[in-house]
Amino acid sequence: MTLDLYGFGPALAAGTLMTIKLALSALCLGLVLGLLGALAKTSPQKPLQWLGGTYSTLVRGIPELLWVLLIYFGTVNLMGRLGELLGHPGLALNAFAAGIIALGLCFGAYATEVFRGAILAIPRGHREAGQALGMSKPRIFWRIILPQMWRIALPGLGNLFMILMKDTALVSVIGLEELMRRSQIAVTSSKEPFTFFLVAAFIYLSLTIIAMIGMYFLEKRAGRGFTRSAS
Repeated sequence: MTLDLYGFGPALAAGTLMTIKLALSALCLGLVLGLLGALAKTSPQKPLQWLGGTYSTLVRGIPELLWVLLIYFGTVNLMGRLGELLGHPGLALNAFAAGIIALGLCFGAYATEVFRGAILAIPRGHREAGQALGMSKPRIFWRIILPQMWRIALPGLGNLFMILMKDTALVSVIGLEELMRRSQIAVTSSKEPFTFFLVAAFIYLSLTIIAMIGMYFLEKRAGRGFTRSAS
């Protein structure tokens, strides 16, 4: 028995590839924002604490779909005016870039709390040991704090990434032809909603399973030294 996709197989494959690109790009941006947010929230400087807390609270308090719409249409107007000033009236941010910014911003807000919890879970004595050895603060962070923080935060980040992959479907509302958008186009043309939405669900599930397998090996690798010392 073969599944009839009415010739939309290549289009769905292209949409799947776009979904993967969008998710990985937003992940990279989100990890950077999350790490900066966590460092700000755990900083002894009050202004940085306020900045990090405001970022995570504000972004998490607004639905991801609204962020997609706000960033896309907001940047369209902003860049349109900027283009007029620079003599390039066609200047605009495309849907892919807007999706990366919106999803990366949301991922980073949640990752901020994951990283923050991981930093607070590291015993203070580890920092003091680094200071006793004459290590600088950046070196202590890079050699002592960051590896432990990564190991502790990895399970939470893995869950956030799986949510991020499904949230890529939200970007279809601004016209990006990722998997969900391609599926909707196929449904409109073929009048077979169950078939194509079922295929889309299977593809999302497959991507999630692949991500789970990848996270398993990352967690296993990150915890190698910790496992040996605990045994």
